[in-house]
Amino acid sequence: MQQHVIALAGGVGGAKLAHGLAMLLPPEALSVVVNVGDDFSHLGFPVCPDLDTVLYTLAGIANAETGWGIAGESWNFMAPMQALGGETWFRLGDKDIATHTRRRQLLAEGQTLAQAIDALRRAHGISCAILPASDDALRTRVLTEQGELDFQIYFVREQCRPVVRGLRYDGAEAAQPARIQGRAWTETDCAGIVICPSNPYLSIAPILAMPAARRWLAERKCAAIAVSPIIGGAAVKGPAAKLMREFGIEPSALAVAEYYHGLIDYLLIDQADADQAEAIAALGIKPVLADILMRDAADRRRLGQICVDILGRHGAMVS
Repeated sequence: MQQHVIALAGGVGGAKLAHGLAMLLPPEALSVVVNVGDDFSHLGFPVCPDLDTVLYTLAGIANAETGWGIAGESWNFMAPMQALGGETWFRLGDKDIATHTRRRQLLAEGQTLAQAIDALRRAHGISCAILPASDDALRTRVLTEQGELDFQIYFVREQCRPVVRGLRYDGAEAAQPARIQGRAWTETDCAGIVICPSNPYLSIAPILAMPAARRWLAERKCAAIAVSPIIGGAAVKGPAAKLMREFGIEPSALAVAEYYHGLIDYLLIDQADADQAEAIAALGIKPVLADILMRDAADRRRLGQICVDILGRHGAMVS
């Protein structure tokens, strides 16, 4: 099998960089492995928010204004659902419901989640591989001052307001990396690993909570790059900085480096955080300074190119 890059992704930042890499690498040279910790069942639908964000972004139909869902979405389903007394705190758009319905159908036919996502990926005309981190149940639970909450309750219904004291990745110990075409993604002949600028605690940690996945990354024989989701002490999007503060950690690129210590070789940090480069280097991680904010497709491609160039300099790389 040809060597290729594996990108670990979740959320909007992960989807954007995955898109940048997909613009640069041959389809057979990229696999995007996506967090499943925020998947849940809602109104009878199997909802996979991070997987769908990656699908919609790579298909070119993502809603750029919200960062989630499909552009030009309509909401005819939600109004009668509310009138009937159904839950409406998690909004499902009419186009989005087609994704959930098709996924439910494929799963009911006996396909694995990886197979169902692969079918959706092909239906959208996406060439590179997109797969869930695991076909097994692996769910993020948020330990708050109000008690333990399902991830979507915390993230969407409560809008990340509760103070978080810890996180639990339910099912991770028993979960196995998803298989596609007969092999687990951790068994792939890999030329490089890119950890996208996703929330380390909510998007990447559920993946690495699987023992096989963490062992794969720790024992890698290729270069591993992470891109900081923190710029100038603030999260580009989402509650990463809030979580850090609640865990007693000062939000910074250095904190991201410390979190990934022993698992990565390079960390892309923004020029605004240049003063932290020396401390990051002291951890044995090579800091790479760049403009890492992805404002548009050109920025995604540019940041993806930086990752590809680093992997190319580190060792043999597909191109």
